Amino acid sequence: MPSDIEIAQKAKLERISKVAAAKLGIPEEALEPYGHYKSKVSLDYLDSLKPRPNAKLVLVTAMTPTPAGEGKTTTTVGLGDALNYIGKKAMICLREPSLGPVFGMKGGAAGGGYAQVVPMEDINLHFTGDFNAIALANNLLAAMLDNHIYHGNELGIDVRRVTWRRVIDMNDRALRDIVVSLGGSANGYPREDGFDIVPASEVMAIFCLSTSLEDLKERLGKILVGYTRDQKPVLARDLQAHGAMTVLLKDAIKPNLVQTLENNPAFIHGGPFANIAHGCNSVIATSSAMKLVDYVVTEAGFGADLGAEKFIDIKCRKSGLRPDAVVVVATIRALKYHGGVDLKEVNKENLGALEKGIANLERHVNNVRNHYGLPCVVSINHFNFDTPAEIELLRKKMAHHEAPVILARHWANGGKGAEEVARTVIKLIETTPTNFKFVYQESAPLWDKIKAVATKIYGAADITADSKVRAQIKKLQEDGYGHYPVCVAKTQYSFSTDPQLRGAPSDHVVNIREVRLSAGAEFIVPVCGDIMTMPGLSKVPAATKIDVDAEGKVLGLF
Repeated sequence: MPSDIEIAQKAKLERISKVAAAKLGIPEEALEPYGHYKSKVSLDYLDSLKPRPNAKLVLVTAMTPTPAGEGKTTTTVGLGDALNYIGKKAMICLREPSLGPVFGMKGGAAGGGYAQVVPMEDINLHFTGDFNAIALANNLLAAMLDNHIYHGNELGIDVRRVTWRRVIDMNDRALRDIVVSLGGSANGYPREDGFDIVPASEVMAIFCLSTSLEDLKERLGKILVGYTRDQKPVLARDLQAHGAMTVLLKDAIKPNLVQTLENNPAFIHGGPFANIAHGCNSVIATSSAMKLVDYVVTEAGFGADLGAEKFIDIKCRKSGLRPDAVVVVATIRALKYHGGVDLKEVNKENLGALEKGIANLERHVNNVRNHYGLPCVVSINHFNFDTPAEIELLRKKMAHHEAPVILARHWANGGKGAEEVARTVIKLIETTPTNFKFVYQESAPLWDKIKAVATKIYGAADITADSKVRAQIKKLQEDGYGHYPVCVAKTQYSFSTDPQLRGAPSDHVVNIREVRLSAGAEFIVPVCGDIMTMPGLSKVPAATKIDVDAEGKVLGLF
């Protein structure tokens, strides 16, 4: 079997204008092409479209991720292709890959096998420049903040209480905590600072939750950058930075249109991580897709405890979007890993470990069905070493959850390989009503919201925080931010805050290490456990295997 990049490089791409016209009815004048195979779509054109009253939204999420891999993006692409394969008008909506994981642990992030979005190299490497624009907007605000302090500090900003951090789209642990403005009085006032990765930036969250250019500018203006000496908040609009920030984002905010290997349309727009941010592509892209096709397939990052919860409690709450069905992605080998098997042994039959590991999948399905109130399909990415006994055990154990378990082969066979998943999703939508609900009510106090997510979704017994963090949460409540949703930052590798706890741990305690206000994005970020908003590179990063030959052909990108 050729590698993902080899498959992508042999693909027969259609010009994006042809895909837009034939599959979506978008005229050429509404496109802003970036070469032949990717394009921005005009916001004016998208705004002129009327919603399709019967358009259906399918959310793809997953079990808790493992080093064995699950294939959530691959399933999203495969399901979109499968819906088109059986004659439905469908498109997918994905997040843009960050260069941090691309050069770090993961390599490419555009699907896999014969279920990919293309041009794969472009999508993984810079794409249309959206991440760069977001980084520049973020860092412009940081520069204007320090400049204001240097030139007299008219607003009386307390340099000890500056909250705004710089960003870079790379895993770089050396930048987590730094000191800026060294070198004497000509360089400003020295203070502690630090970098986050671009997908963790509040500008990214704002970018993905905004509904228009005007809404984007309004939200950017509400960003909290720090406090005065008497602890009054200082916002981006106080620095008159939000207009210039919007200028840097005015083209990026338009959704990016590309295609799958089977020449079906895909919006790829925005890319917040789900472990340290809200993990969903842009509201503009998803809402626009709902105007263009009958079935929209989108994904949320990591497991259903992180991305799907934030999709429901943040994106759906703020946008009015409502999923009609959910697909939970799993693999038998990943379930065995959650059952305690060493990564080197997951390809061998082990019914005992599989039975134990299925508890992880069961909790995710239970969360989707009972806490989110949505009908659910379990899609198992099939591997040749999955044995009949393992498949039978999985189906038997999941039978009482009323979530059909389907073996999918889209990695090897493209859309045709996910046909049964597509037909099952359609049948579920047509026969099973949703009982959509949020995990917590908007009116609940912030502490209770965090506790609801921890106890209902993570299986925790309680949450804790030291007196300083409790005081911060109390102050945020008193300052009028209590109605905001919460965006929990925690490890993606466990329901707990300990990445080593596999399976479905229960009765653990979630400790809140710190809490951050994202006033422009309009949510509160409780940071739990040892999660970092600036990842580091692994001992042998993927970058060591990525290269380019003399003809400019990219090598080793997954």
